Amino acid sequence: MKAEATTTTGKPAPRRPRAGAAARVLAVAQAVAAVVVLARLARGRRRLPPLTAPAPGEFPGDAPPGGVAGRAAWIGGGTTSGGGKPGAGSPGISVVIPARDEERRLGPCLRAVLADPAVTEVIVVDDESSDGTARLAAAYGATVVRGRPLPEGWVGKQWALHQGLEEAHGEIVVTLDADTRPRPGLFGALAAALAEHDLVSAGPRFVCDGLAEQALHASFLATLVYRFGPIGPPVPPPPHRVVANGQCLAFRREAMRRADGFARVRGHMTDDVALARALAADGWRVGFLDAGGLLEVDMHESAAEAWREGGRSLPLRDVTRPAWQAADLAVVWLAAALPALRLAAGRPTRLDLALLAVRLLLATALRRSYARPGAGVLLSFLLDPATAVRLTQATLRPVRTWRSRAYGLGRADAVTCGARPGPPDRTAAR
Repeated sequence: MKAEATTTTGKPAPRRPRAGAAARVLAVAQAVAAVVVLARLARGRRRLPPLTAPAPGEFPGDAPPGGVAGRAAWIGGGTTSGGGKPGAGSPGISVVIPARDEERRLGPCLRAVLADPAVTEVIVVDDESSDGTARLAAAYGATVVRGRPLPEGWVGKQWALHQGLEEAHGEIVVTLDADTRPRPGLFGALAAALAEHDLVSAGPRFVCDGLAEQALHASFLATLVYRFGPIGPPVPPPPHRVVANGQCLAFRREAMRRADGFARVRGHMTDDVALARALAADGWRVGFLDAGGLLEVDMHESAAEAWREGGRSLPLRDVTRPAWQAADLAVVWLAAALPALRLAAGRPTRLDLALLAVRLLLATALRRSYARPGAGVLLSFLLDPATAVRLTQATLRPVRTWRSRAYGLGRADAVTCGARPGPPDRTAAR
């Protein structure tokens, strides 16, 4: 019989807790998360090409008459479906911008949109702003739609886009957030991409001022890549894993009207992903394409705002089933936060070091996602534990406020509710 260990006093020594089993379970879980992340990152080796501006004379055709009045006459006098230029075979492009208290940020967006010859109509939906948003938009020459009072059960942005779609005349509609900064050629590139897709979502370059804001934003962005892989996958994911960027969407007007897309996702804070998943489930071809060379977005004014707003949209709480939420959070914690925590404690494992190397490689790749990449992007891995905390917090207690409005809690299973008209008529559209 094995002798029992004793202390110098002759008393039996206390037995050590069996912590080894828990450590082995954690190591196995982390290894699984590492495999998942590597498999998702590997998709980046084959991606759809980024959006590029059409060469002069290419699609979408000759430019309309200059000026707002000329564009309006071009739409009004067109004989093609949706207001295209007579005889040119080119679709009219309506740009819809939902705006609530956006007087400080709207000007640069409008200047860029109105200067693009491919755009035939610019509609700003003033969502009951308390500032001079409507006055500014009208001064630039945009068509201003005074938003009607928000109906019960609707989130403001979807209600504004729904009204803007009702007013649009172009065969193609592009929706933009007020903080976007389009570059020449964006709208022609989006129109051309609709030859292969039914809904196009554009991934921009981000403008982040200051080390802290850029580092925090890049850390949040890395969690999206860890959960869903890089944008532009050549093989579309299943509908329940589709993602999109609501800052810039393009689609054919009549197809979206038939689908009643914005009404179907009326109650979702994560409206862009909800819309993309609902339409993908109907058979729409949804493309999330890199448009960094043609679009910039200045989302936040500070790191504090990035922290607050990142918790509102990035957890995808109201469009993701609980099992997938748990799995996605586990990947973020095990493959991103845990290695950084162990490194800070001076106790990283070999797997931690390997994951940190992968994370640094991702940070290097993410530099292309920023207009002025600085040290914040490369140092963003240090904030991964804080980002994991924020995602977990916002998943458990979703943020349901935006611009002085508070909304009730949405349901993930509401994404595909409502009428399902099926995919667009692609033969007519091509």
